Amino acid sequence: MDRAAKSELVTTLNTVLKDTGLVVVAHYAGMTVAQLTDYRQRVKEAGGKVKVAKNRLAKLAVKDTSYETISDLFKGQTIIAYSEDPIAAAKASVTYAKGNDKLVILGGAMGDTVLDANAVKALAELPSLDELRATLIGLLNAPATKIARTIMEPGAQLARVVQAKAAQGEAA
Repeated sequence: MDRAAKSELVTTLNTVLKDTGLVVVAHYAGMTVAQLTDYRQRVKEAGGKVKVAKNRLAKLAVKDTSYETISDLFKGQTIIAYSEDPIAAAKASVTYAKGNDKLVILGGAMGDTVLDANAVKALAELPSLDELRATLIGLLNAPATKIARTIMEPGAQLARVVQAKAAQGEAA
């Protein structure tokens, strides 16, 4: 990689990290290309991205961002997973690491907050933003559904009584 390509990589990664909600740093030593491709695909499906960069370049990329505090995690063969959704990259990374012991989560950051490996795993157990929205909508709709059911119940009871009487009349 020549100097111009390295400079472009650092600039691009720096720009992306400024708009990112979560960064997860992991070791990937011993993973095959197929495993890395599978990992990238899973993170992409969750709404994130994965980047492999030399540690020196990654440290330069996190400068002047809120993720500058995680620069000490870049030691060894590291891979960066990031997403705008603060849970997506963590959830995909932890799920993949459970099935593949060669992906070892070192930690990460969410804004100015530095996360260790256990904090990333705890973050992955939280429901995603879409799941939270669905739960909230369900909670808001439940009272209205109950009110509608309560209002309609007397009419439904009357209809059942009339139908039962009609069935009795036909039987006689």
